[in-house]
Amino acid sequence: MTHRLANPDDQPAAKPERNGSLAEQLAFKSRFVMVFGEIDDKMARTTCERLIALAQESDAPVHMLISSPGGHVESGDAIHDMIRFVRAPVTTIGSGWVASAGTHIFLAAPKERRLCLPNTRFMIHQPSGGAGGRASDIAIQAKEIIKMRERIAKVIAKETGQKLERVLADIDRDHWMSATEAIDYGLVSRVIERQTELG
Repeated sequence: MTHRLANPDDQPAAKPERNGSLAEQLAFKSRFVMVFGEIDDKMARTTCERLIALAQESDAPVHMLISSPGGHVESGDAIHDMIRFVRAPVTTIGSGWVASAGTHIFLAAPKERRLCLPNTRFMIHQPSGGAGGRASDIAIQAKEIIKMRERIAKVIAKETGQKLERVLADIDRDHWMSATEAIDYGLVSRVIERQTELG
């Protein structure tokens, strides 16, 4: 049995990377971006950074998997606009539930690049806000919410082909749709079951 003295120049063996880090690397190589959970400014920044990095690396398509109850409207706007800003084409894929600001992000892709898995549920509704403070401030906030409602409704109408009047009526309350109903409404182009169907 032989022994050798430790060489001070020897480097310790590299530790295996944590699963989260490895998963992120694999997602990056596969050109998938995950938007899961509540949408806030932190998620928006991370998602936008990922989109920019992927587009910088290659013009190859990017696939964004979305499962979200929604969240902060302006954070959703940032992701929505970034999907259209980057040069790499982005396909949005609904999974689980795609609601509120999540639907706004989903609609950033052109219709032919909007897909979903079979059990996805979609929900559209008008934005809400917690108005507080002085009466004049509440009036300003209420006016901004109405403007936001009109803007969101116009995006939905444009991207689905529905009349604006119908969209405004539909978003007055939570409007839920199954995958099939979302296709009929114009939100989704087709349902897929396997990654091989992405093309």
